[in-house]
Amino acid sequence: MNNGNPMLLIDFYKAVHTEMLPEKITKSVSYFTPRMSRVDMWDKVVMFGLQGFIKKYLIEYFNDEFFGKSYEEAVGEYKRIMDAALGADAYKIDKIEKLHKLGYLPIEIISLPEGARVPMHVPMFGITNTHPEFAWLPQALESLISAESWHPMIAATVGYTYREIVNKYYDKTCDDSLPRAKALGAFDFRGEECTESAIKAGAGWCLSFLNTATVPTIYYLEKMYDCDCTKEPVAFGSPSTEHSVMCSNYAIDGDEITLLRRLLTEIYPNTSFSAVLDSYDYWNIIDNVLPQLKEEILNHNGCMLMRGDSGECVEVVTKTVFKLWEQFGGTVNSKGYKVLDPHVKAIYGDSITIQRCEEIYRILEENGFACSNVALGVGSFSMQCVEEAGMLKPFTRDTFSSCIKATYCEIDDKPYPIFKNPKDGGFKKSQKGCCVVSVNAEGEYSFKDEYSWEEAVANKDNQLVTIFKDGNMIKEQSLKEIRNILHGGKF
Repeated sequence: MNNGNPMLLIDFYKAVHTEMLPEKITKSVSYFTPRMSRVDMWDKVVMFGLQGFIKKYLIEYFNDEFFGKSYEEAVGEYKRIMDAALGADAYKIDKIEKLHKLGYLPIEIISLPEGARVPMHVPMFGITNTHPEFAWLPQALESLISAESWHPMIAATVGYTYREIVNKYYDKTCDDSLPRAKALGAFDFRGEECTESAIKAGAGWCLSFLNTATVPTIYYLEKMYDCDCTKEPVAFGSPSTEHSVMCSNYAIDGDEITLLRRLLTEIYPNTSFSAVLDSYDYWNIIDNVLPQLKEEILNHNGCMLMRGDSGECVEVVTKTVFKLWEQFGGTVNSKGYKVLDPHVKAIYGDSITIQRCEEIYRILEENGFACSNVALGVGSFSMQCVEEAGMLKPFTRDTFSSCIKATYCEIDDKPYPIFKNPKDGGFKKSQKGCCVVSVNAEGEYSFKDEYSWEEAVANKDNQLVTIFKDGNMIKEQSLKEIRNILHGGKF
């Protein structure tokens, strides 16, 4: 949404807090923190998305739609909407006038590295003002930062969770040389809240896997995270049929074998592809049609992936592997597990929840098959909620109770720690003062608070380092670097 005044990307009450703050306040510091996990399997969240947010909003958006606009446009638009919707006497316009006149965003952001897995209660990044007249600004940006930050982090955490399952079962059943980043793919584009949400979810997923159906994720990562899909593995797609293809050909041909033969011999003779086979009768295709195509399949210079799209997915996927072994055979790998002939494979394009993914791998392992015999797809359901103890838990900002809270201010250069500690608030207790986040030899993060700003930034152990200041990126990370941090160099 790059149109309109970015100073209007607020909850209404942010417009009136400037006058309510302590008089003579010259500095404020706020931290973004995951305060608790509502998902039992998660006690850490993957730090991701801040750099993309800063580039898009704090630099590009603010420069184009505020500082790059005339005074009349920038200040006038803010005043017009606030006068009509809030009331001219409810707020003061001078802070917006001063900011526009200043000509840049007087903000500093300190952050942990993206790709870090951060425990609950540990601040992931902090924000402060760099000009004494704009102590109101860090919290004024809270709504925008929060709205843009929580979803990429959850998507990255979802991806990492699936990658842990892949690592567990590939360690047991697959040759070590097999790439793990292509074991699963994301197929959630059409089911996300909007296009921008899908792009950022895809980016979070691509920290752990290469396969995604969301094409625009590639140019988002290229623009925001210093990568180039023509020179390095950013993300990959794959040719596949859909039901409209299968059904329209059936209407013309009167069968399904004609199209499948054409795919193998004419359309994709040298390319791997997947074919959805359940438009009518999936098991008829597996049991009766594939044997008729055995010669074409074995002469195909690629892999044909048999895709189910209905029924109970765990049974469909595992049973398909067993039947393909009976028909096409294969080899036994170095760990003693069966690997299908490289011309065939099973795939299921969505419905693969965390639990179903692990169950499919477990059944394959128990029956002596390598988990690389299947390709699995994660749809929007699993990118937006998880099932635990028979309950569906949707992913929202409150999944980790992620929030930005002010914890420190200065008045006449005197430091004042500020904090909230509700009597019945539990997890809502905030940090007090400025924070130092340290990391131990095992890569575990922890924090201490009650520092002044000067003490915190001078602490050599503090992992919160400046990445943005006064309208400019100070420190950037590449996609490759983030993947290496998240996976310990074993992406």
